[in-house]
Amino acid sequence: MPIVTTKAIVLSSLKYSDTSLIVKCYTELEGLKSYLIRGILKSKKGGLKIAHFQPLTQLILIANHNSKNTLNSIKEVQVVHPYITIHTDIVKQSVVLFLSEILSNSIQEEEQNFELYKYIETAFIWLDVHDKIANFHLLFLLNLTHFLGFYPDVSEKQKIGFNLLEGNFSDQISDKNVIFKNDFHQFKKLLGINFDTIEKVSFSKKERQVVLQLIIQYFKLHLGSFRDPKSLQILETIFN
Repeated sequence: MPIVTTKAIVLSSLKYSDTSLIVKCYTELEGLKSYLIRGILKSKKGGLKIAHFQPLTQLILIANHNSKNTLNSIKEVQVVHPYITIHTDIVKQSVVLFLSEILSNSIQEEEQNFELYKYIETAFIWLDVHDKIANFHLLFLLNLTHFLGFYPDVSEKQKIGFNLLEGNFSDQISDKNVIFKNDFHQFKKLLGINFDTIEKVSFSKKERQVVLQLIIQYFKLHLGSFRDPKSLQILETIFN
């Protein structure tokens, strides 16, 4: 069984028996991996602590990776980018909970994707050190579609609507998958920008909710296995 040292971002952890956790991580070297961590919930000693496996914690793991589809095991772990504000700020915590659920729901590949890894890594370091983050989750999700293969085709921006199923601009506003008027106008604000310009984009609470619903719909149309995030309600409550 090969021993691998890799950076990894925690996507989820699930209690398994009274003492153990199953942790799903996105690793830099091998994509999605799941680990069984025995005894972590009762152990007072040892190197692995529950705090290491909070959502979106960035780690370096030394782990055994099986070639079969079974759970892997972690030998050593170290936090590589300790967050300063994410675990203490209630708004950021809610954003992280929500986005970790969506990532867990969207990423299926057990293969290396350096660009996607780098995107997630730098996005959450950015979130940790900035204060104006009300639109962060919207832009994070829309730009995530670059790496998942269905970023909007912006070549015909002059058209009056956007087809969520086709992922392109359209004038066929009678089609049920085409958004237009205000929905379209709000959605379009996020196209082609990065995190450093996000505070220049303004949404009312209602508009922010509408845009989030549109993006979730967009994910559902393009990812067959995508489920409605359970933490959506928490996020909407926080931003209200």
